Amino acid sequence: MRTLKYLLLVSLFFTSCKIKKQVTDIAASAKEISAKRIVKKHLAADFTKNTLEAKFKVNYKDRNMKQSISVDLKIKKDEIIWLKGTKFINIFKAKITPDKVRFYSPLEKTYFEGDFSMLKKILGTEINFQQLQNLFLGQAMVALKKEKYEVAFVESNYVLSPQTPSNLFEILFAVNAENFKLAYQSIIDANKLQRLEINYPSYKKVAKEMFPQEIKIYIKRGIEQTTIDFTLKTIEINTKINTSFSIPKGYKRIYR
Repeated sequence: MRTLKYLLLVSLFFTSCKIKKQVTDIAASAKEISAKRIVKKHLAADFTKNTLEAKFKVNYKDRNMKQSISVDLKIKKDEIIWLKGTKFINIFKAKITPDKVRFYSPLEKTYFEGDFSMLKKILGTEINFQQLQNLFLGQAMVALKKEKYEVAFVESNYVLSPQTPSNLFEILFAVNAENFKLAYQSIIDANKLQRLEINYPSYKKVAKEMFPQEIKIYIKRGIEQTTIDFTLKTIEINTKINTSFSIPKGYKRIYR
């Protein structure tokens, strides 16, 4: 019995030392790695397949509404983002390409067809096709190569902030030290009292690709606050996807 206790104590001691060493090694490597290297690894971690099809449970909440729906997402890389929201019946359908946003609501019998101003209205910040695609894929929404960054290691993440602050926006990114996907990104416009925060608490590995298992979006405009939480249910990669889209006849066009 004493021998068994002794072996257990020795085992626990060496396990503890090993864990401490791993933490120390990670912290040490964090000090050595440059912001430029982190950006390079993050860009290399981008989604490389041609298509994906995913289903999410989405919880939406603002001052006037709280709702849970199912959302189907289809992406043809760099070409099409297709979305459909349902709750027993179809609530909305959207097809977004690099130069156009198309959207319709069977409930309200309305549709939108135009530029990205509709998405700006929803998210509270200027956004283009590439940025929206990156939001869903766990990639940075701004062109990281255009800036020089300060780097800090905080809670297993590399936190990047621009060396030269912008007069318009305050930008912050946290890159996961394990997979180099985003853990967090925020874009703040202090002048307009607008804030966009996107958290990626976990990822799922599918066909050698890391895809967000959770996406938590927080939007603040003045005193108005909105949260949109995506929880991944299923995902298929590199399959043939149907992105057909047509606006039903008789729907009323809306403008922004």
